[in-house]
Amino acid sequence: MDPGPALRRFEGRRAIVTGASRGIGAAVAERLAAEGAAVAIVARTDAPGGRLAGSLRETAERLTALGATVATVVADLADEADRARVVPEAVGGLGGPVDVLVNDAAAAIYAPLAEMPLRRRRLMFEVNVHAPVDLAQAVLPGMRGLGEGWIVNVSSRSAVHWDGPPFDLGITGTTIAEYGASKAALDRISNGLGAELLEDRIRVNSVSPRAAVLSEGADALVGDRLRPDQIEPLEHMVEAVVALCACDVGVTGRTLVSGDLLAELGQPVHGLDAVLLDDAAAP
Repeated sequence: MDPGPALRRFEGRRAIVTGASRGIGAAVAERLAAEGAAVAIVARTDAPGGRLAGSLRETAERLTALGATVATVVADLADEADRARVVPEAVGGLGGPVDVLVNDAAAAIYAPLAEMPLRRRRLMFEVNVHAPVDLAQAVLPGMRGLGEGWIVNVSSRSAVHWDGPPFDLGITGTTIAEYGASKAALDRISNGLGAELLEDRIRVNSVSPRAAVLSEGADALVGDRLRPDQIEPLEHMVEAVVALCACDVGVTGRTLVSGDLLAELGQPVHGLDAVLLDDAAAP
């Protein structure tokens, strides 16, 4: 079957993607570039050789090979002053205000709640809650000037409460609860910001994978303990995120799950090159 031409929905648009040195963030940046976007990629890891595979330089090379304009912003989103540089540097590097913001960067620290120190709790909320809000506030003037915009916050199914007792805690147990609490806060903020910005035509949504996406970080944490049915292909999650980067103005303030969203839209799955996959049906 002829897969047909690659999608090109983001010609002339500018995007910021955080957490873009590896995993979902790097893949989303690649897919946006493949569809014609100019992309500013943001992360702490500039060069290869860190504890986990992946770096901004490697992501930038893939985006440049696609013919995209790329701006690289090395920043620690846990630091308020550092993240204040992100949007100005991205706008300068891309040559204008951004249409799309994807907040993918996350701090995931797993530990029993009775033992989780304050500094680690603060770190997760800085990266997972305050940084997305700060970046959203920073892009809003530009989006309002453009007359529309898209903000997508990458969330987690760990935000969902366990029913019980008895409780089915999964393989991570209660060690994931603090991380999940930060993502629950992000979901609620996405909902509120979507409602607040409706008249500005700025869509704000959060989306989580239906199952675990084996990014470099997730694979290192739990990859060897997951069954095949507990794993979601990277391309499915990327398809859902990118769909929300091009959604209609009425799709906003929602907390979504990747597979459910694709089924709702009837959206087939494409590769990171934006070409239809052989097994392309919506999950």
